[in-house]
Amino acid sequence: MSTAEETAGGEAQAWGEVTPDAARRLLIAAVEAFAERGYHATTTRDIAGRAGMSPAALYIHYKTKEELLHRISRIGHEKALEILRTASRREGSATERLADAVSSFVRWHAGGRTTARVVQYELESLGPDARAEILALRRQVDGEVRGIIEEGARSGEFEVVDVHGTTLAVLSLCIDVARWFNVDGPRTPEQVGELYADLVLRMVGAQGPAAAEAGEPPAQR
Repeated sequence: MSTAEETAGGEAQAWGEVTPDAARRLLIAAVEAFAERGYHATTTRDIAGRAGMSPAALYIHYKTKEELLHRISRIGHEKALEILRTASRREGSATERLADAVSSFVRWHAGGRTTARVVQYELESLGPDARAEILALRRQVDGEVRGIIEEGARSGEFEVVDVHGTTLAVLSLCIDVARWFNVDGPRTPEQVGELYADLVLRMVGAQGPAAAEAGEPPAQR
């Protein structure tokens, strides 16, 4: 399945902010190539060929291959931050918001797994300045999840000894979905999201009715 056909809205929709159309086509081609071959093994000729364009046409829109990776990484991390920020700032208990954050974050990594693999696993391929920008976005991503866990620990909803370590474990669990998820497998992105939300609530020792409701199978809600 091509990047543009992936679930959760498809990559074509995900990259709708990239204009003009030629720049968007090149970016989608770069995502596919980086995910398949790795950043360092991919050439600008590979990317242009996938987009049905000449290598010279690529340089009209992107000065370097790294600029493409940087833009993919920035847009992807901004989307991840938006997903978690929306969940963390909604009404509801810490338990409800953590379940929402995890299920939404997992759905994004499963539905857009090709993009997510590039966004999450090619950080070291960026130069120092671009890498510093992406790391700053990652700290904000971490902060949204950590804030929910800290609040739940303070209120007594969660039994967490190490907030920092638990935050790292939760994020790692979610991100790794992009590595193994198969669209032809037995679970949909939504089902994996619900499963992981339940697992994370158990991880943090969530207490009370909200935890019980969040852990129920969809048919029982």
